[in-house]
Amino acid sequence: MSALDEPQMPAGGDTHIADAHVDGAPALSLELLLQNLPGAAYRCLNDGVWTMEFVSDGIEKLCGYPPAAFMARPGIPFASVIVPEDRIAVERGIALAIEEHRAFQLTYRIRCANGAIKWICEQGSVAASGKVLEGLLFDFTRVRNADMLVHEQASYLQRARDGIVAIDINSRITYWNNGAERLYGWNAAEVRGRKFSELLCGNLPAYHAACEATLSNGEWSGELAHVRRDGVAIETDTRWTLIEADEALGAPQKILVISTDISERKHSEAKIYHLAFFDALTDLPNRASLLDHLRRALLGSARTRKCGALMFCDLDNFKYLNDSQGHAAGDMLLQAVARRLEHCVREADMVARLGGDEFVILIQPVEDTREGAATQAETVAAKVVAAMAAPFQLAEMSYSVSVSVGVTTMCGTVDTVESTLRQADAAMYEAKACGRNTYRFHDPAAQAAWSARAELENAMRRALRDDEFVLHYQPQLDRSTRVIGAEALLRWRLPDGKLLYPAEFIHAAEESGLIIEMGRWVLRTACAELARWQRYPDTAGLTLSVNVSASQFIEPDFVPMLQQIFEQTGVQPSGLKLELTESLVVSDFTQTARTMGMLKQRGISFSLDDFGTGYSSLAYLRKLPLDQLKIDQSFMRDVLTDQNDASIVRSIIALGDSLGLQVIAEGVETPGQRQFLSDAGCFIYQGFLYQHALSAEHFTQYARMVH
Repeated sequence: MSALDEPQMPAGGDTHIADAHVDGAPALSLELLLQNLPGAAYRCLNDGVWTMEFVSDGIEKLCGYPPAAFMARPGIPFASVIVPEDRIAVERGIALAIEEHRAFQLTYRIRCANGAIKWICEQGSVAASGKVLEGLLFDFTRVRNADMLVHEQASYLQRARDGIVAIDINSRITYWNNGAERLYGWNAAEVRGRKFSELLCGNLPAYHAACEATLSNGEWSGELAHVRRDGVAIETDTRWTLIEADEALGAPQKILVISTDISERKHSEAKIYHLAFFDALTDLPNRASLLDHLRRALLGSARTRKCGALMFCDLDNFKYLNDSQGHAAGDMLLQAVARRLEHCVREADMVARLGGDEFVILIQPVEDTREGAATQAETVAAKVVAAMAAPFQLAEMSYSVSVSVGVTTMCGTVDTVESTLRQADAAMYEAKACGRNTYRFHDPAAQAAWSARAELENAMRRALRDDEFVLHYQPQLDRSTRVIGAEALLRWRLPDGKLLYPAEFIHAAEESGLIIEMGRWVLRTACAELARWQRYPDTAGLTLSVNVSASQFIEPDFVPMLQQIFEQTGVQPSGLKLELTESLVVSDFTQTARTMGMLKQRGISFSLDDFGTGYSSLAYLRKLPLDQLKIDQSFMRDVLTDQNDASIVRSIIALGDSLGLQVIAEGVETPGQRQFLSDAGCFIYQGFLYQHALSAEHFTQYARMVH
């Protein structure tokens, strides 16, 4: 506060202290009055140093100097006790009062006799044409300090980052800090007296609930949506505190509202939630979200006894699009499929993406019976199948896709999350088995088959982990009955000693994708065995044929994987023969030919397995680097009794001869079959006529014996 600040104290009059008297009262009464003043009365010259002509005894309590010290000649000029920094302001204040012919009121600092600083409030008037000043001096230090404290505390509120607002019980704003101005956009002058509820609150019921809770409990805290001056809604973390009325100060009851902007935090939380529960590609709910909604649906179903349904939707042959057109095209298709699926369901139902090309539809439990739920689900399933029938426009390409849909009804009193998912998945596989592009409801028999397949897959994983698979070797002989090589055949020896043949598990391995890991194991084991043969002169010339699945052969790392096996085992690749199926050749001729060419350069030879059972074509026989055709045992079985089979076998042998390819027959079981083959020009044989598949140790013994 400067020397010109004017605290509210009684204004001074024009009374001349030296001449003051009360009619009929003794002079002693005036002296007593002056002694009891909470300060000092004075009369001084306006001579620039304010020489005192009179000052009451209270001056000594005020500044530590007795009155005589000021009134002596020469005495202490009053100006000398005023802090130098405040003197100019005092002079200006008095000069302005003289100019305006009025009393004056000044505050300034003095230095006391003991060196202490005090604030003084001087209230005076000008007499004798401005030559004399007279008035009262009061100790203003306590009031000044209290005022400074109030100002300091008020500045804290103004500097707070939070919006701090005080409202009366009628919601009218009585205080608005700078933080509120930054948060909401209005300044204090614009909002004072306006209703907080009408100015900021977009959700009036939430505002009224907070207000009632504050009046009842004395406080409330929570999140409220407020509206800024520019119309933007912001989320705030708000704390309301009831300030009770103060009758002594005449202050009415108010509510103090402190609000923190949490819009950015809420946005980040929403973003994190979206990342956790929504699929980034299709923006559909993901697996975690589906499981949560399915659990909630089943809990609600258990309470209401209502029934719903779950549908698994799997795109047919989606992998072909990814492989042929690239992942960008596949992603576009998945996004388009997601949008079509959303149009097939009611608003309350849910479409989610589990991953890959697998989508799930949750039909909320609202039907009284499973039959009603099944009817509703069938309607949706038919719409899904029909929706996929129209071609999709993927950039410049039009692409058609079908879908297999598995449906199961659910009721929370019986079903669980796990059982519902399992049943819908099994139904989906049943739809695929029925020709795809259709839907099927869960069937207990199909469920049993699905469970058996799942159990088989788990057992195969265990077998790979625990080395339960073994290779047996079936000899291949020439016309001189000399062993020239073998075919590696996979067997699975169960922990109880039972031996399983590929027909019992290979199909499941291919469907589950385990065939890739299984194929690596077969190649690694076969190459290690071939490397052992190559270390001994009497078996060094043997070849080893290994069947390679189509899915394994088209793996991008197939060639590097084989090269790594060659380096680890030390095998000479010239002794290895890979047997490929016709289906592999036909499905992706270009990639197959490229891979075969790279392996051919490393010395590997190739045999076309089961020739004649697939889509045989002279075109690919001429273009592929094949070394051998293998007559399937299905033709050999009736070659002596069925003229068609006999003709096919002769044609295969003749074809191989004309193309310069070696021909081998498998499934040779009788001397008559061997003689037929020999007469037709086939001189390499494999079958029970000579030997079953043998363990590695027994094959080596057999090969040396008939070498």
